[in-house]
Amino acid sequence: MKVDGNSLTVEAVGAIARARTSDISLADAAVERMAASRALIDRLAAGDTPIYAVNTGVGLLANVRIPREDLDQLQRNVIRSHSVGVGEPMPREAVRAMMLIRANVVAKGFSGIRPLVAQRLCDLLNSGVTPVVPSQGSVGASGDLAPLAHMALVLIGEGEAEFEGAAMPGADALARAGIEAIELHPKEGISLINGTQAMLAIGCLELGAAEVLAATAEVVAAMTLDAQRGTPRAFDERIQAARPHPGQMESAARLRGLLEGSEIRESHRGCGRVQDAYSLRCIPQVHGPVREAVAEARRVFAIELNSATDNPLVFGEEILSGGNFHGESLAFQLDFLAIALAALAGISERRIDRLVNPALNEQLPAFLAGHAGLESGLMMVQVTAASLVAENRVLAYPASTGSITTSGNKEDFVSMGMTSAVKLQRVVRNTRLVLAIEALTAARALDLLAPLKTSAALEEVRAKIRRVSPPIEGDRPFYKDIAALEALIAAGELA
Repeated sequence: MKVDGNSLTVEAVGAIARARTSDISLADAAVERMAASRALIDRLAAGDTPIYAVNTGVGLLANVRIPREDLDQLQRNVIRSHSVGVGEPMPREAVRAMMLIRANVVAKGFSGIRPLVAQRLCDLLNSGVTPVVPSQGSVGASGDLAPLAHMALVLIGEGEAEFEGAAMPGADALARAGIEAIELHPKEGISLINGTQAMLAIGCLELGAAEVLAATAEVVAAMTLDAQRGTPRAFDERIQAARPHPGQMESAARLRGLLEGSEIRESHRGCGRVQDAYSLRCIPQVHGPVREAVAEARRVFAIELNSATDNPLVFGEEILSGGNFHGESLAFQLDFLAIALAALAGISERRIDRLVNPALNEQLPAFLAGHAGLESGLMMVQVTAASLVAENRVLAYPASTGSITTSGNKEDFVSMGMTSAVKLQRVVRNTRLVLAIEALTAARALDLLAPLKTSAALEEVRAKIRRVSPPIEGDRPFYKDIAALEALIAAGELA
């Protein structure tokens, strides 16, 4: 793979992130652009004109001039002083994604750093050296300073890294991988840490998971509706055309296809029920907006992947200070994704309750138990789903509204995008677990309607479920079933 600054995709980020090693390098055109902008930085660093973070301090200390003989030391100091992250380390995959995106950013040629620096990031990815990066400490403006600083520490032979399954000092990891630490020159330290790459890395990985969840939700919802003897008439194409939101129309079309040919549907076509509860009737009107939120996040992330986000930026013979490092556009999307997935899990839990609650479903045994009373059946899995939904409600509160002033009031409005990203990880996992519980419950309900069968498409899904979660014959611990179904959903097998 050639890193060129302009063509990185969400899919490529996911593939490189999940690999143990890689084969990536800088495109020739990127090297030429970087060399050209670097030449200007070298000339300016040798002169007397104040240039932010080249021969001045950073943040509120930007008015402090740095002597020429200390310019390299300034860059090392920037990396060291900004390495203040705390908390659990970011997942290995997220750190690899962050390094790839950062290499792509500087490959655009606006950062004014040597191609060698970007190539070293590629070298870490190729050899499987992964910096240990704490997940807390970024406010998402001036970029993800602390996470990126921990990444950069390893480039200069400091910090900590994981290599061949073991954590060790960064210098040892480089030595074992045969990679030489680099000496940073003017602007190179600040160019490594100014940017949105930590929150974007997590966002890209969780976006893929969210897309799988949105598709999976319609499959398990269709199973639940059929098991409830609900009607697909609410998904009629004419209803959707009267309110033509693209996500809603796509969701309804998919539901119609999933339910086509169901024997269960034919068995009650003449029943007197006029309409179903919202959690069944309004699936397209809820799932559709989730689809659209996910699509909008993908659009924004795709732009950000190939954007110059550090400061200052080099344009020809001019260097300009600006604010492209600010993470607000990403923070909004990360928060929106959490809100959307919280709704997806919420409506799923309501469908679960309609399946197991005897007050809401008189056509199936209480809690889908074989011998209700002696057995509790799936009573408690709904409780677990409810607890996950309750947690999602807290996590869905937007972090992007919570700016807090930093850096002596110089950085007086920040995005909190990294907080949005970290809590999104939890929302994704919780939502996947709720859908796993709905899959478990819906499959059990369909079993109880035998010999009637659902549609061919949904029977195939039920067979996949049964391969990892055997038919229920009496009470048993269901945590293993839930875990197996979560893994099945994560792999995209039910989507």
